[in-house]
Amino acid sequence: MGLVDSLFGKDGRKFLKRKDSDAAEAGRALEELRSSLYNELKTSEGAKRQQQRFCGPVVAMSFNFVVAVGIILANKLVMGRVGFNFPIFLTLIHYAVAWILLAFFKSLSLLPMSPPSKTTPFSSLFSLGAVMAFASGLANTSLKHNSVGFYQMAKIAVTPTIVFAEFVLFKKTISSTKVMALAIVSLGVAIATVTDLEFNLFGALVAVAWIIPSAINKILWSNLQQQANWTALALMWKTTPFTVFFLLALMPWLDPPGVLLFKWDLGNSSAILVSALLGFLLQWSGALALGATSATSHVVLGQFKTCVILLGGYVIFGSDPGFISICGAVAALAGMSVYTWLNLPGKSIDHSSSKQLPKQNTAVSKPKAEADDGVGETGVAEPLLSKTTTANIV
Repeated sequence: MGLVDSLFGKDGRKFLKRKDSDAAEAGRALEELRSSLYNELKTSEGAKRQQQRFCGPVVAMSFNFVVAVGIILANKLVMGRVGFNFPIFLTLIHYAVAWILLAFFKSLSLLPMSPPSKTTPFSSLFSLGAVMAFASGLANTSLKHNSVGFYQMAKIAVTPTIVFAEFVLFKKTISSTKVMALAIVSLGVAIATVTDLEFNLFGALVAVAWIIPSAINKILWSNLQQQANWTALALMWKTTPFTVFFLLALMPWLDPPGVLLFKWDLGNSSAILVSALLGFLLQWSGALALGATSATSHVVLGQFKTCVILLGGYVIFGSDPGFISICGAVAALAGMSVYTWLNLPGKSIDHSSSKQLPKQNTAVSKPKAEADDGVGETGVAEPLLSKTTTANIV
């Protein structure tokens, strides 16, 4: 300490001791925080609290939006330049990679704890896994056999289907002002995107068959998280095996033959792997958005992505979708703004009963704001108004 005394004197020694003490306190605080987060993940209630704390509606929907745009570009590369024309098998790869990643998280004790099995019937998890497979698989097949315009028409029909299904299942109603806002959104998206309605009989049947699974998929994801203490990752871990099973069953019926003859070189395989990793992020972000908001709001988010992509191409890249399409997109964004404003705390005048999924723990409160689509999504990724873009998982 002689050098310190000679340079700084007693005040210097006090300063260094104080800095050491502050560093030690910061280290203890960081360790306590890490220990607290680790312990929180050991209970489903604690994990749910952490998800609500760090992934509110704005964060979850922003995350889903960014990933969805990324996977649109990745799928355009895979389906277009790479020429991988097997949409069901591509979706299967996405879910298989997601399952492997979740197993890796579980091996490191990073996967949140699931609620007790008695709080959620096995039939609910099995149903969710099944409808995810049909929602993603049929969406991809619809894009393959129909024009993008006809696909968008079918997608618009998901919104009233969700409203009707929630009324039938849970006696949930929404206000007339929200109905008007949703009607404006749907009409605007239709005007903006439906430039052609080319389809064949098989494609039309697939598109119609996709509507109900897509709506039920979103409703189940939203309700299981909000009513039964499920986190997005824990629910993905439990349902993905069922989804993989049903996709394997769908593949021989909906995919063309020749997948084993595809050129699996390093470049093509890397592009498919990148698409699969983005697919996992899309499934996770879509689940977070559905858990933080509602099924209807998630649909609105998907339509928002479609309009932003259309207007972004016009403003940034100089594309010309046409004056009518631009007006439709602007009208849809106006309707989305009104719908969002109506969902702000204190603005909502919805009246819904407390009837929810059977035998479920209602200890976790619902988020105050609603918000809603994507892969898929675990939702389905929005097409970039191109036949070479496929829908994706959540």
